[in-house]
Amino acid sequence: MALTVAAQDTAIAAGSGDIPVLATPRLVALMEAAACETLRGHLAPEQTSVGAKISIEHLRPSLVGTSVIARAEIVDIDGDRVQFAVCADQPGPSGTLTIGKGTHLRVIVQREKFLQRAR
Repeated sequence: MALTVAAQDTAIAAGSGDIPVLATPRLVALMEAAACETLRGHLAPEQTSVGAKISIEHLRPSLVGTSVIARAEIVDIDGDRVQFAVCADQPGPSGTLTIGKGTHLRVIVQREKFLQRAR
């Protein structure tokens, strides 16, 4: 999942800081999107997944205009619970730099049943 950091992706815009760098909440969302993409094609049409837990380290700042790529790898499946290793990288002057890494848990649910419970 790729993103070019824009003004709306910054800590200022998210309210999570006062400098124009990629906001941690936006990094989390990018990592979740990568996990969803990893599951795409493996779920029945009536199924979806919902985020249940995420733990990340935001290691480096990313300025507006920087390209960021998030990846998610399935590391464990236990029934309807899918555990991922997530990471995000950006190009640097001497190669690729890891800007964030962690773990993410998603739960596979029946879409309509889940929505009915939410109502």
